[in-house]
Amino acid sequence: MIAHINGIIVEKFNNSLIVDVHGVGYEIMVPTPDFEDVKLGEERKFYTYHAIRENAEDLYGFSSLAAKKIFELLISVQGVGPKAGMAILSLAEAEEVRNAIANADIAFISKATGVGKKSAERVVVDLRDKVGAPSHYGATKAKFASVEEKSDEALDALIALGFPLKEATAALEKVDPALPVEERVKLALKN
Repeated sequence: MIAHINGIIVEKFNNSLIVDVHGVGYEIMVPTPDFEDVKLGEERKFYTYHAIRENAEDLYGFSSLAAKKIFELLISVQGVGPKAGMAILSLAEAEEVRNAIANADIAFISKATGVGKKSAERVVVDLRDKVGAPSHYGATKAKFASVEEKSDEALDALIALGFPLKEATAALEKVDPALPVEERVKLALKN
């Protein structure tokens, strides 16, 4: 399995990137927020999900480990495949999507291309208890409203240490987000 890819972005098209890694180009499908954030010629790292089907092999890439974990949770829901999971993650930043699931915001999730109301309800029912507590309550913000709310490096670090998404989120809930990443991780581990 390909866990991550680190290379130079050489092409961008239709929410896909071609990442050159020492002369080999990997095509990676990414959510819209990651696609819009990346620039040609820059070096980037993407955590990847390698989907192997009977007639295709696809790489799905995410700028944060938390986004990848949310994607893996989404595709574990019956009737939600990689394309629908990617469409849901393309609605907003990964934290906003996680928050929408935690708040049971079916209207927000059903805005994703190819995801109807019944699929959105199934996502909420299956994942609400797995994604952790909501970071804020109420309806989820419109597409890309929270540009400053980028991936949480402390959350990524806890997930990399083996914590499930729900437990990592709960551990960071009591920690001041203004603290440096290292301090937040230390305090979360003590809780």
